[in-house]
Amino acid sequence: MDYSILIKDVTKKYSELTAIDNLTLNIEKGKIFGLIGPDGSGKTTLIRMIASLIKQGSGSINVANLDNIKDYKAIRKIIGYMPGKFSLYQDLTVEENLKLFATIFNTDIKTNYHLIEDIYSHLEPFKDRPAGKLSGGMKQKLALSCSLIHKPEILLLDEPTTGVDPVSRRDLWQMLIKLKNFGITIVVSTPYMDEASLCDEIALMQTGRALSVNTPQEIIDNFSNNIFSISGQSNYLLLNALKSFSPDYLVYPFGETLHLISPENKSDKEGLESYLNSQKFLEFKIEQIKPTIEDCFINLMSRNTGAVNDK
Repeated sequence: MDYSILIKDVTKKYSELTAIDNLTLNIEKGKIFGLIGPDGSGKTTLIRMIASLIKQGSGSINVANLDNIKDYKAIRKIIGYMPGKFSLYQDLTVEENLKLFATIFNTDIKTNYHLIEDIYSHLEPFKDRPAGKLSGGMKQKLALSCSLIHKPEILLLDEPTTGVDPVSRRDLWQMLIKLKNFGITIVVSTPYMDEASLCDEIALMQTGRALSVNTPQEIIDNFSNNIFSISGQSNYLLLNALKSFSPDYLVYPFGETLHLISPENKSDKEGLESYLNSQKFLEFKIEQIKPTIEDCFINLMSRNTGAVNDK
């Protein structure tokens, strides 16, 4: 298997805070790899280390056969990096920003225009507008265009869909899937669990560790517990009651319902119904369901004190 990025036994600390904790990941060439997890899980720190912007405390990071510390100058020529915060020149126009980045990488807009054509078509009507006056979605498209103008081997995107509208989120993912067809390895971080299914492979991140590394479907297939969707007149009262049902069960709000995960290989729908009846709940619905990535993540968080690698 051909890998673009090899991360081995990497740890990064800030004073007493461990941002990345003995992490090992292999990211396959030409794939979309997702770093999925909440704020504080280490996603940004990891992407910045891959981009050679900060050094790890221990361990090694190999990017396209280059060491992220010794070969940082060479790495910066072959990656595209889009930080979580918009960082382009806000007083320059859309077109001026794009020309500037092309010049920095000793190329021109026409050479790699096929990479950004679909993206830039949205920006064309605003090419003379200062970047600082663009909407959130348009800023995102401009930042992505600038990170692609030199046709990088690896594209690093740090939470690119945070704070943008649903249409822009959808457009971005459609663009990423098209970019993969050009052989670009894409590493994208996101706190949105629903975006995990759009990646070829994901790492579920928590406190600097990978709780699980696999394809989204394989993570779901490896879920061995039974899971139930429960709803009633008052989900708040149901939640409090179910928390007292058994310490072996995990229950949490999920949209307009509650999700309850039973102990492994144990199904006790009748027991749940009997218990809720005994607690004087007259109207409720219990349905066994298939897990989502978010269910898998919550279950892994509840039972793992260390990292787990499914491969």
